[in-house]
Amino acid sequence: MQKTKNVQKNPRTRKQTVKRLRKYMPLYLMSIPGFIYLIINNYLPMGGLILAFKKYSFAKGIIDSPWNGFQNFTFLFGSKWAKIMFRNTICYNIVFLLLGTIFAIFVAILLSVIGNKFAKQTYQTLILIPHLVSTVLIGYLVFAFLSEKNGFINNGILAPLGIKPVSWYIEAGYWPVILTIVQLWRSFGFQSIVYFATIIGFDKAYYEAAVMDGASVWQQISRITLPLLKPTIIILTIMALGRMFASDFGLFYQVPQNSGMLYSTTTTIDTFVYRTLMLDHDVGRSLAAGFLQSILGFIVVMITNAIVRKVDNESALF
Repeated sequence: MQKTKNVQKNPRTRKQTVKRLRKYMPLYLMSIPGFIYLIINNYLPMGGLILAFKKYSFAKGIIDSPWNGFQNFTFLFGSKWAKIMFRNTICYNIVFLLLGTIFAIFVAILLSVIGNKFAKQTYQTLILIPHLVSTVLIGYLVFAFLSEKNGFINNGILAPLGIKPVSWYIEAGYWPVILTIVQLWRSFGFQSIVYFATIIGFDKAYYEAAVMDGASVWQQISRITLPLLKPTIIILTIMALGRMFASDFGLFYQVPQNSGMLYSTTTTIDTFVYRTLMLDHDVGRSLAAGFLQSILGFIVVMITNAIVRKVDNESALF
């Protein structure tokens, strides 16, 4: 009897499947270019990861190059720059994450209270512009401010005050602050829009009830906005932690103009690998560094998500 019922159901199931395919066929066709791009750009290059475990030779190619185990990974830890670049990469990312999140939420809340629609759209566009600007151009803008001879800060601010000009591209101590300011300026806009899009989706009844109960603006933010924003904050934080061992190459290479006097505060894993690659032309080492960054980032994400799942299961990423 069960076999007979299954046979009877099969034609209906097939008809439903055919109807669904016909219904969604335009969407499937539209997604084909995206899938092709994803495969070519993200999955096909993964075959080159084997070079992280080989002594790559341009003459022998990928397949015939000899294996050398984990020797490509040891150069990251055996260099005198190992402690500096790991310290800079992790510390900068922690500062960027903390300050960037706070500043982005602050701006998103300000955007949410603007009543004029035109002004709100204008501000959204203005804060997004730095995110869309090339890092190379940002490097030249920073140079226009910090140049010792023609920079705006030395000539327009310090000189009228009778203060001697500062050699910004020689003094390494200034650059943790400079890089943090540049990173916040160019990244807060995109994050603010994400938080703003979340805030405008909140039920306005919460705020109306709070106003009727006499709640102040700060009480509305601390007891309504921030608690409702918590899932979004956690998800974006977990995703940011996935790049804890990676850095924005343009920020740490282009903005400081690759000045050798600043290496103690601007050298990260990415810039160190690039300089090593340009000197030694060792592709295997650069791939090993990238592979190690991905593995460490994956471990951090898994650990962080496990902790979040235990504390608040609904806020976990997966």
